[in-house]
Amino acid sequence: MNPTAQKIFDYFQENRDDFVSYLKKMVLAESPSLDPITQEPVMAQIAEDLRRLNFEVKHVPGHKTAGHLFARPRTGFTHGHGQLLLGHSDTVWPVGTLAKMPADVSGTVIKGPGVFDMKCGLAMMVFALRALHDMELQPSVTPLVFINSDEEIGSLESRAHIEEIARTVDRAFVLEPALGTAGMLKTARKGVGEFAMKVKGKPAHAGLDPERGVSAILELSYLVQKLFALNNPARGITVNVGTIDGGTRTNVIAPESRASIDVRVLHAEDAKEIEQAILGLQATIPGITLEMTGGIDRGPMERTPRNQALWHAAKRLGKEIGLELEQAVSGGASDGNFTSYYTATLDGLGAVGDGAHAYHEFVDIDKTLPRGALLALLLLEPQVQASDQ
Repeated sequence: MNPTAQKIFDYFQENRDDFVSYLKKMVLAESPSLDPITQEPVMAQIAEDLRRLNFEVKHVPGHKTAGHLFARPRTGFTHGHGQLLLGHSDTVWPVGTLAKMPADVSGTVIKGPGVFDMKCGLAMMVFALRALHDMELQPSVTPLVFINSDEEIGSLESRAHIEEIARTVDRAFVLEPALGTAGMLKTARKGVGEFAMKVKGKPAHAGLDPERGVSAILELSYLVQKLFALNNPARGITVNVGTIDGGTRTNVIAPESRASIDVRVLHAEDAKEIEQAILGLQATIPGITLEMTGGIDRGPMERTPRNQALWHAAKRLGKEIGLELEQAVSGGASDGNFTSYYTATLDGLGAVGDGAHAYHEFVDIDKTLPRGALLALLLLEPQVQASDQ
């Protein structure tokens, strides 16, 4: 292990108790996406910490959300190049979840709502920057921080800001949790789309004159089968009809039915094709009116040459501190899907644990602390070229 890597690794081990205390404090500050005021304590804590590290911190107001935090060193783009640290402060858990899912530290494990996804990633971000500051290590690529409060509900307000920053930086590190308890880094993510289908038929009495009706539910049953037929596991395409409803009464031929559809694609080239296939569906029964809306709104994060170069850098640096890293594909999306379109992106650099959005959510501290050291080492990396292996 080279001296710098050793010092950074030791820093995280020596500050273990402080890290755990900080993380627990974050978890105790419940911050559900749909309750904007709850984001304030988390954002305020991070803003205070970053200002102590000589960052200029700006709050980007939201309209329906709590807004977002953007920070950059007070010296600006010292070397003309930037790297983005990206995370989110919102969780899926409503206020009051702590009563049945308390923040608890036991041995090497810390539990609680949002601890894995992704309060731990925020703590790692702060401690990695703190390590470099305390050891007077200056990255040659200027670190920028962006934390949004709406990732769990689609990043509707923050997406434009994330994409704007991504256009200006050389790389992005996404502090979403690692994949699985083995802690695999996410070097590919599926793109995601949502579609809504409305089927209109014609009502009639189901007993007296059913032939005068046109059943929207019967048509929906045919369309659902057409949608499921679009699944292509070999290409990573999944189409799922998640909800359906329709009709008015059991003795009425259904005049209307509806369905919502989730679509995931692994390759950008498939996104447009599957979108056209769904929007181009035709009704089978005469007299039916079909309305399809939606689309692929978050393209896939693919293993592009520049993304893979960043992965190889992480793998090399991991070996410096005893980590044997593996890369993996995630079926879920993140804000890394947005940054990957514009700049080199590496995702899953956050917590090692399990239970995102589940009652058993936890972080393994022993496995996570070395990842904090890895993040600090990545921040010290010079520019990474797509040919780096």
